[in-house]
Amino acid sequence: MNQRPGNQLFDAYFTARDMREVFCDQGRVQAMLDFEAALARAEARVGLIPLSAVASIAAACQAGHYDFSALGEAIATAGNSAIPLVKALGKQIAANDAEAERYVHLGATSQDVMDTGLVLQLRRALALIESDLAQLGETLATQALRFVATPLAGRTWLQHATPVTLGMKIAGWLGAVTRSRQRLQELKPRLLVLQFGGASGTLAALGEQAMPIAEALAGELQLTLPDQPWHTQRDRLVEFGAVLGLIAGSLGKLGRDISLLMQTEAGEVFEPSAPGKGGSSTMPHKRNPVGAAVLIGAATRVPGLLSTLFSAMPQEHERSLGLWHAEWETLPEICCLVSGSLKQALLLADGLEVDADRMARNLDLTQGLVLAEAVSIVLAQRVGRDTAHHLLERCCKRAVAEQRHLRAVLGEEPQVTAELSALELDRLLDPAHYLGQAHTWVERAVAEHSALTA
Repeated sequence: MNQRPGNQLFDAYFTARDMREVFCDQGRVQAMLDFEAALARAEARVGLIPLSAVASIAAACQAGHYDFSALGEAIATAGNSAIPLVKALGKQIAANDAEAERYVHLGATSQDVMDTGLVLQLRRALALIESDLAQLGETLATQALRFVATPLAGRTWLQHATPVTLGMKIAGWLGAVTRSRQRLQELKPRLLVLQFGGASGTLAALGEQAMPIAEALAGELQLTLPDQPWHTQRDRLVEFGAVLGLIAGSLGKLGRDISLLMQTEAGEVFEPSAPGKGGSSTMPHKRNPVGAAVLIGAATRVPGLLSTLFSAMPQEHERSLGLWHAEWETLPEICCLVSGSLKQALLLADGLEVDADRMARNLDLTQGLVLAEAVSIVLAQRVGRDTAHHLLERCCKRAVAEQRHLRAVLGEEPQVTAELSALELDRLLDPAHYLGQAHTWVERAVAEHSALTA
């Protein structure tokens, strides 16, 4: 077997190795051959072909027997990968059993081979993605509980807002992972189905034996037999691609948050360090968020690929020209990008380095201003909302103008001290006492994850 040359410089960075094995030439060819072997077994079970032909056909259905370079060149003339593969399969069988060669691919069409082969690949891909998502969810649940009470500045419009906790931020990432796992479970029955319709979707070539063979073939491949062939109804594949797009986007959000928290000006949360990781070719001090870059990169690339799948949906009549072809590399590439993003997310989540002291210092960068809301809400209950709002607004402006801490300014304001004691002011301006339901959100996110995992 001669493996065709490929672009491998970036593969280790953007794609998980086990996913690339699913969608390499070997994986694609083997999946199609698995269809052909299963078809022979199914047709023998029904009595359409002699049982004696099955062994010869199955023995030839090993990808290692075929020259991928030659197949690739033949595809350029044939228009799809099944035509030259079935021809090569027939020659391989005929060399040892001319009689068996007569029964290869009986009643099937090229798209049956390719689509069902793709579904077999997607089943493997789905298992890998589900496993990584479950592991990521478990890691994020652990980290959310670990940092459930660690305050840091909430940021809205990239500016300091009221305090949140790191655990609450992680719980947000966890919730998105859990929802993606739920979506994948829900779509499995629609995705993991057989494609078997013959020339125009009627299976006319198989006569009265068509449905028994279809049922037997679905059983052989452990796929569901759908209500009808779906040669030009591509919603199943597009739905899967769309969910992968959601996963890529959610992981991109995780990567974006971490990269922003790693900025020099923040310096609160970091990717795990490793020798040679995140360095610069010229600046020895650099610690770049190289893992987060993969997550953000995948989230940027996948939507464009997904648009190709959606654009390819209005396929003509019973077999498409060009639109089907547009899918061939698109969905596998989405799977590969999401796999690489997941692998990097697992590394990031497991080895997060957290500087809680820096978080506390950053919270105080505005010298108490981020907690003005806390004071205003309590004061409003005593002097009225408008009075409290304008009073706090005036104190905040004074604190900024005089470059003083809000606590000191409030302590000098008679209208404030008449209503709030020094102890109350100290408590209201302590971030740890203004975290709202952050703890509850963590508990709920972890509980939902645990319920899905159980």
